[in-house]
Amino acid sequence: MEQPCILAVDDNPEIREIIKILLSGEGFLVDEAANGSEALNLVKEKSYDLIILDIMMPGPSGYQTCLEIRKSSNAPILFLSARTRESDKTLGFSSGGDDYLAKPFSYNELVSRARALIRRYQVYKGKEETAPSAPEVFSVFPFHEYRIDEGRRTVTKDGAEIELTDTEFEVLLVLVRNRRQIFSAQRLYEAVWDEPYYYGANNTVMVHIRNLRKKIEPDPKNPRYIQTVWGKGYRCD
Repeated sequence: MEQPCILAVDDNPEIREIIKILLSGEGFLVDEAANGSEALNLVKEKSYDLIILDIMMPGPSGYQTCLEIRKSSNAPILFLSARTRESDKTLGFSSGGDDYLAKPFSYNELVSRARALIRRYQVYKGKEETAPSAPEVFSVFPFHEYRIDEGRRTVTKDGAEIELTDTEFEVLLVLVRNRRQIFSAQRLYEAVWDEPYYYGANNTVMVHIRNLRKKIEPDPKNPRYIQTVWGKGYRCD
């Protein structure tokens, strides 16, 4: 198996060096970009298994860079930023990010998040690569007016595809597969992100649920499909 390749995007060379030292030591190949424009050029030339993206940079911001990357790549994107307000995280996930880690960050946590995101992405890529010679059986789930195709990883309504990030799709798939079961934030996080629950992961789950509701609920402020069971978690009805 080829070594996973990571793109670290940050205007601070010291941060890039720390990321490169940490992740190279874990067996990953790491490329660097000092700003969003450099990152977009590299993404056009090369496929990455993970993109670590700062938010405040000269030129295109991390949010703008993420939106552009999403036009051509499904690689997981981990935002790494000193901006930790809820609105900052919401913007990050809304622009197509998969996870968010605040600066200053724990070295162990960065490695753990990187490994989890890459592992999930490589499983998905492996399904795509092996399907012609060893087809797997996937399910298609009817869900209200939607059709969820597990194999194609698409959600459609009247034949039109609803644009979801990979993480949003995984959240929806877990809940729909287990309709009417209540998933706590911890259980949902561990099922989707495939890593141990940590302090603050509840906000990550909450923002993804909120963004998912905006895309599939007739009235996101009064959700009918993805319900909150107060004090317990979430369920699909």
